Amino acid sequence: MPEKITLSGVPETMLQTLYARARESQGRGVIQDKKAEELIARLDYDFTLAEKDTAMRSGVIARTLVLDELVGDWLRQHPGAVVVNIACGLDTRCCRMSGYAHWYNLDLPETMAVRQRLLPESGAVTQIAMSAMDDWGAEIVEKDAPVLVILEGLTMYLNEADIQQIFAVIAQRFPKVTVLAETMNPTMARRFKEKSIEDSRAKFTFGVKDGRTFAALLPGFRYAGEHCLTEGMAVFVPIYRLLHRIPAIRDLSNRIVVLERG
Repeated sequence: MPEKITLSGVPETMLQTLYARARESQGRGVIQDKKAEELIARLDYDFTLAEKDTAMRSGVIARTLVLDELVGDWLRQHPGAVVVNIACGLDTRCCRMSGYAHWYNLDLPETMAVRQRLLPESGAVTQIAMSAMDDWGAEIVEKDAPVLVILEGLTMYLNEADIQQIFAVIAQRFPKVTVLAETMNPTMARRFKEKSIEDSRAKFTFGVKDGRTFAALLPGFRYAGEHCLTEGMAVFVPIYRLLHRIPAIRDLSNRIVVLERG
């Protein structure tokens, strides 16, 4: 029997992103996410808006492609690492990746209650039901392993003080760490509307023009690079192989900023 899910605000966005990955996996297949397909088949939820929101779906697929490559490359260079996936929602990257010793999925208690119902995890994958701004570092048991923190689809819903608090928690727990953080251009944060996201009453509130500007807000972290999501778009929309080279297009794209500490 299908499972009824009722969420609102930012937590509801995890259902739209899950749908985007499942639909891509079932259709064109640029990404393969069998776990997302399995979950969508179990849910009693109206995905009509997500189906119509092609901009949202394309953005999710582009982001997934870029982040999967970055996370996979980092894990190959750091075998036995610890990964902390902040604001994980119903993300299934831990199912697609290998090479880590321990993967922590962290999100708000109401979100993690849904995840625990749909994606019960154990062993090398642990769930933490806390705010990203709380002292979740105490839940990480490893002491000396290399650490990767992922902040996907979160900063654009926060404010500068909230983001600084999250990075303060990271810095307090990990003297040495790599962070992959998704950011949105301020113009897009002000003006761009995703139909499926807007109807969930989640609002974009934060944007930054580039990775160096973002890093400047975060004491103790240094800029180590960035990747525009146009790189992911170019994989399945051929015109983006050209558009990615145009600074004005690239600058408006969401990006994954690579930050390091220690």
